[in-house]
Amino acid sequence: MEKIRNFCIIAHIDHGKSTIADRMMEITGTVEKREMKEQLLDSMELEREKGITIKLTPVTMNWKGYTLNLIDTPGHVDFSYEVSRSLQAVETAVLVVDATQGIQAQTLANVYLALEQDLAIIPVINKVDLPAADVEGVAAQIMNLLGCSREEIIEVSGKTGLNIDKILDRLIDLDIKINNDVNTKTRALIFDSYFDDYRGVVLYVRIFEGEITKGSEILMMATETKGLALEVGVLTPKMSPRESLKAGEIGYIVTNLKTTREAKVGDTVTLARSPATEALPGYKNVLPFVYAGFFPVSNDQYKELKEAIEKLSLSDSALRFEPENSPVLGFGLRIGFLGLLHMDIIRERLEREFGLDLIVTNPSTNYEVVMNKKVSEGSAPEIAVKTGAKSDEEGHEIREIRSAADLPDMSEILEIREPWVKGEIILPKSMIGGVLNLINAKRGHQTNLSYIEERAVIDFEAPMANLLTDFYDQLKSATSGYASFNYELNGYRAEDLVRVDFLVGGHKIDALSVMAHRSEADGIGREVVKKLKEVIPRQNYEVALQAAIGARIIARETIGAYRKDVTVKIHTGDRDRKAKLLEKQKRGKARMKRFGKIDIPSEAFTVMLKRD
Repeated sequence: MEKIRNFCIIAHIDHGKSTIADRMMEITGTVEKREMKEQLLDSMELEREKGITIKLTPVTMNWKGYTLNLIDTPGHVDFSYEVSRSLQAVETAVLVVDATQGIQAQTLANVYLALEQDLAIIPVINKVDLPAADVEGVAAQIMNLLGCSREEIIEVSGKTGLNIDKILDRLIDLDIKINNDVNTKTRALIFDSYFDDYRGVVLYVRIFEGEITKGSEILMMATETKGLALEVGVLTPKMSPRESLKAGEIGYIVTNLKTTREAKVGDTVTLARSPATEALPGYKNVLPFVYAGFFPVSNDQYKELKEAIEKLSLSDSALRFEPENSPVLGFGLRIGFLGLLHMDIIRERLEREFGLDLIVTNPSTNYEVVMNKKVSEGSAPEIAVKTGAKSDEEGHEIREIRSAADLPDMSEILEIREPWVKGEIILPKSMIGGVLNLINAKRGHQTNLSYIEERAVIDFEAPMANLLTDFYDQLKSATSGYASFNYELNGYRAEDLVRVDFLVGGHKIDALSVMAHRSEADGIGREVVKKLKEVIPRQNYEVALQAAIGARIIARETIGAYRKDVTVKIHTGDRDRKAKLLEKQKRGKARMKRFGKIDIPSEAFTVMLKRD
């Protein structure tokens, strides 16, 4: 037990976590030189292309008689729950900071998560071999943040392998106590799980107490699901089977389960024949809070889309979906995601791995609608629990809606609540003004402003819906790419929200409807109808594009008709004949307008994504 060290690498995106992990595996001889390739632990094609870690990966290494268990975590904010579970599974965190970029938003967020779990932190400055490296400046930032001395900071290069062995030696030197009582009830933490087409659900676990042997019956405490441990072992990074996993070890369990929903990240695994009485702390059911409609361009592909999403959801328990039907787009699915990056990854995987051609509607978040009527005239909270309906303290029914099209009649609504986020932006001191203006433009407000050496940290609160589409792009533009951004959900607040509908030729298109604050509705309406005018093709008759709140029209644009000169074939100058033909054409256009069907191109459904 004294010879086991469990650690993870935490950093901002693109600061070199996966490259340092590569060098560690090379130095410890875990992977042979001929099998080595860049970002070995990033097995997904998308991960390698984007240069980010999407799925975390554990690997077991041996160094100077010690067993080192490394978990390579994702850096992006969408996966912060997975990162927090990985941090709970280890005792030490290696904090990597890029020598050319310094401390950034997710560096700070991950440090706070590590401090919450009371982990030992080893500070590392990476990319010290680059000409643009400012090692002393970044070292001062780290000392300011962690309160450590200059000697404790290790300077490394993930590319050349410089000083990587010093990190491994520092891990060995740490005095870490691991509980080694094998006789207590078994408890293991699931910090990741995925679905293998041939073997079923595979769990990545850290054993805290007791042991799990091959063939034993296991129980997931939160979902109350039983399963069999068909195989147990460690990753090197290939699967290496063992007879059992004991307290302190990190490894995998191949189960007979059919979906990851039965074994979620953060759940506690125990033995079914002698279960533990109390689960490990920190488990929560991760709920999506960004929703978008996915429709196949051809309705023939709906079945393939549904099967593809079902396959992806076997491995991704955070993915939620339900069928949706639109009069314009036909059959599709409304899918819930953890954030915009999560949505982008799923969309790309559907298009690449399954060859689907998709239309994605504007992403929206979920809203809470408080209804006029009460759940029941009895004692409201108790009845609400029995019927499964949510209610507030006064007993008013609370409904959750995922798109503007689901909003009930306004006469039945008491108030609408929208999700707010708590955000943190790190940027150079000279660029504060432009970013504060951007936050105010998004209906947000600054709550705190502090400094780390030459950088400023802005804490702010803002409505989630206003940050969904292009906030990150605008932030990067305002700061020439130097700012980094991190956020977390901060509850729901009642606001003056309205549903903005869009009408094309007098017909309401539900898939285009959006929820907006009353003060912003007019601007959004004018902006969207202007863009729709550019993407919807001209017809043989005039088409009116309108934005409306209820029955009130707030914006209008008109797509002019094609003009065909019907009098061109008359060679005489008879005025009556010309007038007769023009009148006939006018009647024909009026009839076309009544019965004509306007073909709305797929770009019309993504106009909100591209504001400029």
